[in-house]
Amino acid sequence: MKNETETIEYIHSLGFFSKEASLERITALLNKLNNPQNNFPSIHIAGTNGKGSTAAFTASVLRSAGLKTALFVSPYIIEFRERISINGEFISADDLVRLSNTVKETGIEVTEFEFITAVAFLYFAEKKCDVAVVETGLGGRLDATNTLQNVLVSVITKIGLDHTAILGDTIEKITEEKCGIIKNALTVTYPMQDDTALDVIKKSADNLVVPNLSKLKIKNIEKIQNEFIYDGVCYKTRLSGKYQVYNAVTAIETVKNCGIEIDEKYIQEGLLQAQFPARLECFGKDNNIILDGAHNPDGAYALREVLKEYGGNVTAVIGMMKDKNVDEVLLSLLPLCKSVITVTVPNNPRAMDAEELSQKAEKYCGDVMVAENLDLALKQAKNKGNTIFIFGSLYLASAVRPLLLAK
Repeated sequence: MKNETETIEYIHSLGFFSKEASLERITALLNKLNNPQNNFPSIHIAGTNGKGSTAAFTASVLRSAGLKTALFVSPYIIEFRERISINGEFISADDLVRLSNTVKETGIEVTEFEFITAVAFLYFAEKKCDVAVVETGLGGRLDATNTLQNVLVSVITKIGLDHTAILGDTIEKITEEKCGIIKNALTVTYPMQDDTALDVIKKSADNLVVPNLSKLKIKNIEKIQNEFIYDGVCYKTRLSGKYQVYNAVTAIETVKNCGIEIDEKYIQEGLLQAQFPARLECFGKDNNIILDGAHNPDGAYALREVLKEYGGNVTAVIGMMKDKNVDEVLLSLLPLCKSVITVTVPNNPRAMDAEELSQKAEKYCGDVMVAENLDLALKQAKNKGNTIFIFGSLYLASAVRPLLLAK
């Protein structure tokens, strides 16, 4: 592979679900690469919702404390290289190409996620990172990232129903899969965890920390900032929404229990500096275009709490994947919207056609339009004169975000 484009095309050609879930292939691959995952300590994060935000908060705090901090996330929002970063800088195109060729030359056939996990681990080891914050791709027990051994803290974020065909059709089954990342390390979990999920987590973790909500006081939830007091300390974040407060306190407990001494000022600084695209991300001169990655029932519930504050004066631009629980997401959110514009997420075979999505949307909102593409969808939405919320898929967020940044 000679360049970034060719490399990314090759990686995508491997397919996410092209092979049966197993740790055998990634273990064999990492063995051939001299097990780079053993050369750095890590914080390992699994869950249905909030993984990315919790990872962003955690990595930002560690970086503020002066640690050379790696971050591995899935999926990406802006560009492919976003998945692998150190101290906020994406892996370079040259390093991506070089290390991808190293992985390919082993001759071991793997899936897309296994391949990029191996590239990330090679990169983090090569750059001698002090710590890596690693987000699982799917599940936990058989996830490629579960080859990590030097784990400082295991984190289980909010558990909900998603990927049920792969992980199981109940909260209990899904939680069991997610808890597969728990080894000998202390475990931190989301404070508003589902009771069924929490029971499973308690059985799986010998040493569990649950953020104490009696120590939490939320001061302000605004479009572009949260402010809250936790355990007597005031924190601010640029990631807004009430659920981000809970993600933030999960990150606070994670860094306080990771075995690395971190001064309180760096926790405050790191939380404030943390950024994560497509999480109630505001655009436009009046912050009246809001992009959110909500795409499953739990994500929709969190977004619903935000939409309630707008008194129905909302135009939604939505695009979704066919394999998601579309009706439940629409039922939760569209009754709070004055109008809806559906669009087909571009260049994705899993995307639901905009016409089909509009037919479903009409059950929950009286004003539904179909847009031929994202540009037209944004123009039609602006003509409505309401606050615009864009949601339904992280792939939609990835496609529309460059358009919003360019305007």
